[in-house]
Amino acid sequence: MHDLKWIRDNPAPFDSGLARRGLPPTAADLLRLDGERRAAQTGLQELQTRRNDVSRQIGAAKARGEDAGPLMAEVARAKDAMQNLEARERAAAAALDGALAGLPNLPAADVPDGADAGANVELRAHGRPPAFDFAARQHFEIGEALGLMDFESAAKISGARFVVLKRELARLERALAAFMLDLHTSEFGYTEVLPPVLVRDEAVFGTGSLPKFADDLFRTTDGRWLIPTAEVPLTNLAADRILDEAELPLRFTAHTPCFRSEAGAAGKDTRGMIRQHQFSKVELVSIAHPDRSAEEHERMTSCAEAVLQRLGLPYRVVVLSAGDMGFAAQKTYDIEVWLPGQGAYREISSCSNCGDFQARRMQARFRKAGEKGTRFVHTLNGSGLAIGRTLIAVLENGQRADGSVVLPEAIRPYMGGIEAIAADV
Repeated sequence: MHDLKWIRDNPAPFDSGLARRGLPPTAADLLRLDGERRAAQTGLQELQTRRNDVSRQIGAAKARGEDAGPLMAEVARAKDAMQNLEARERAAAAALDGALAGLPNLPAADVPDGADAGANVELRAHGRPPAFDFAARQHFEIGEALGLMDFESAAKISGARFVVLKRELARLERALAAFMLDLHTSEFGYTEVLPPVLVRDEAVFGTGSLPKFADDLFRTTDGRWLIPTAEVPLTNLAADRILDEAELPLRFTAHTPCFRSEAGAAGKDTRGMIRQHQFSKVELVSIAHPDRSAEEHERMTSCAEAVLQRLGLPYRVVVLSAGDMGFAAQKTYDIEVWLPGQGAYREISSCSNCGDFQARRMQARFRKAGEKGTRFVHTLNGSGLAIGRTLIAVLENGQRADGSVVLPEAIRPYMGGIEAIAADV
C-alpha cells in the first residue's frame, strides 16, 4: 500500500514510478477521490459542530418556554445531511482504498528500466557449467529412467502439474530441505518456524496477493487460502504489531508446501517439475529497520547463494527490471541455476526488498526507545531455496552417461552417506 500523504506531496514522481512499471498516471484520480473523502469529512465535522450548537439552543429555548420547533427542524435537516455525507465519505474511501490496493510498489531508483525479463541485468555468475561427453538429459528424462519420478500416476490422482517421487528422490527432496534449514538456522541466524499453510484474506492481502492475484491462488470452501509461499504467514507474524527497534531485524525461515494455480501458464513448462501446482520451498523472511533494509537485502541474497555454493551448482544473479518485478517488490534479485538439460539458467530464488509496501498493508510498525511515534518496518523475502528446482538442478548437473546421478558432497550425510543414485539393475 502506498503512503497517500507522499502521493499528495509528490504526484509527478509517483506517476513516474508507475510509468516505469508500464502503468498509466494515477495520482490525479487518487487525489480526486482523496479530495472527495476529505471534503465529506470536513462537511461532517462542520455539521456536527452546528448540530451540537443548535441542540444547546433547543435546551435553552425550552427552559425559557420559547418555541423550539424551528431549531428542532434544523437538527433534523442536519441529521439527514450528515447521513448523506457519511455515505459519500464511505463511497470515496472505499474507491480510494480499492484503487490503492491494486497498485504495485514503485521500483527503487537503482532498478533498471525495462518492460520485461529482457531488460534484466546480470550482476555476477558463480561456478562453471559442467561439460558432458554425452547429450545432457532433462530432469524428467533422468527421473523417469531411474524409475523414481512418476508423472502418470500423479496425473491419475490429481491431474496435470503434479508428480510422485519415490525412494531416493523422495528422500532427496526431504534431505535438501533439512540441509537448507540447518544452514540458515545454524550459520545465518534465521529462526525456524512451522507456520499454517491455510490463511485468511487479511494475511494474503497483507503481502499483496489480494485482491489483484486471487486467480493465482487456491481457495478452500470455508474462505481460507492455500499459501503460494511461506512469505505470507511468515511476514504476517509482524502484522498489527508495534515492535521495539532493538528487536529488528527479525529473520524467519520455514519449509512448507506451496500451492499455485499457475493461471496464465498454459503451454509453459508443461513437462517435468519446473512449474507445478504443489511444490515445497524453504523461505526466508526479514522484518528490518528501514535504514538497513538495503543491507539486509544483500545479506539475504548471499544466504540463498550459499546453498547453491555448498551444493556445487553453477548459478548467476540478475537484478530484475522495473517491468519484471513482482507486485510488492521494490527491488528484486533473481538467482538462476544452470540446467544442462535445458542449456539455460532458470530461476531458483527471488529475493525482494518490499520497503514499507507490505508493512502499510498489514500495519507492521516499530518504535524507537524513548519516542512516542512509530514507523513502518521494511519487509524482505526470498527463496532459500525452492526444493523441487534444487532437486532438478542436482539431477541435471550430476547426471552421468550411464543414467546415474552423482550427489553433491554436502547432501550425502542427509542421504545416509550414498554418493550416487543409480537405476536398479
